[in-house]
Amino acid sequence: MAKFKIEHHKEICIGCGACAAINPEDWVMEGDKSHLQESNTEQGEHGKQEFKIIDESKLSQNQEAADACPVPCIFVKKIEE
Repeated sequence: MAKFKIEHHKEICIGCGACAAINPEDWVMEGDKSHLQESNTEQGEHGKQEFKIIDESKLSQNQEAADACPVPCIFVKKIEE
């Protein structure tokens, strides 16, 4: 089964809440920013970012959350095996 990496560039998140409304299983609001639940953090090009590895069963709802985001801060990338 294919694996995907969700990246959330929290520094540029505007906290609109679309991701949490679309996919409350993986996204919640924490203060004025969204948070990717059960995620790890790493240094990215826009500062600290959250990331989580998912399989195809969670792809659709996370891609929908990324597509609904009004700023480019959520990315879903396929992990090459």
